[in-house]
Amino acid sequence: MNILKWLDKTIARLEGWLIITFLWLMVILTFIQVCLRGLYTHGHFQWANTLMGYLDWSEPFVRLLVLWLTFIGASLLTRENKHIKIDLFSALLPPKYHSVRELILSVVCILISAIMLKVCIGYVRMEMEYGGNILSHLPNWIGQLILPLGFALILFRFLIKAFDQGLDIFREITK
Repeated sequence: MNILKWLDKTIARLEGWLIITFLWLMVILTFIQVCLRGLYTHGHFQWANTLMGYLDWSEPFVRLLVLWLTFIGASLLTRENKHIKIDLFSALLPPKYHSVRELILSVVCILISAIMLKVCIGYVRMEMEYGGNILSHLPNWIGQLILPLGFALILFRFLIKAFDQGLDIFREITK
């Protein structure tokens, strides 16, 4: 279990750095595009239009970064237990059953994540076979690898959480 927690912590650090890097790239590329578009449209600078032609890849790249950022962020939020939850039963259940409720919710999330992982793997396989290109000669499926990767990371995080909760419940029972 210590190895899994170490791996989880290492992945979380990498995810944090990726989020920072992707956000900076998105801001810089979008800022450059907006400035060049403004210079060409309002200042009538032809060189700005020429530069925009060299940066035509940046808009689809930023859209791709949004997708990656979303899934990496979802994985990180799952690790920190700050993901979207339906907390209807928290007020209804006595506090001693909260750990059981959390375990049940984790198991349900494991099932959903596993199903989504399977579906996304099929989707990426289909894109590999029939898909086009996103950035010049870069195939679509490379950018969409975050779909199965993201759900695999979320699944991993819920597995660790469920295992921890199961151990906590076992310790409570054997007291």
